[in-house]
Amino acid sequence: MNSLDLWVQYIVAGVFLCVGVTKIMSYRRRPRSLGAHSAGLPFGLPRGWMVAVGVFEIAAALALVMPFGLLSQLTLAQLAAAGLAVLTGTAVIYHMRRQETAIPSLTLFCLVLLVVVGRWM
Repeated sequence: MNSLDLWVQYIVAGVFLCVGVTKIMSYRRRPRSLGAHSAGLPFGLPRGWMVAVGVFEIAAALALVMPFGLLSQLTLAQLAAAGLAVLTGTAVIYHMRRQETAIPSLTLFCLVLLVVVGRWM
């Protein structure tokens, strides 16, 4: 793992930490005009799902950069990066099915794949 992979890992962790906190904290404050396609919900998903995704994003972001855990740090970071890859891949499909732009999710997916490849090499 070189220094570029390490920097990308920290950037990915920071992005997912901020996005996870935002999903948990601002769910009810988001105006309806931003596009609720199903059931009048801001993100098109129930609140419980959004909170669960936000908590997973925060936990995975912390697992990428924190030096503690039940597993070794390398294994924990690998699992977190793989989980984030699955999450962002699912987000790309979700946005494409809703006929929304998937560019931000696709960009995060590529960055997470870079972290996954850097962690397994």
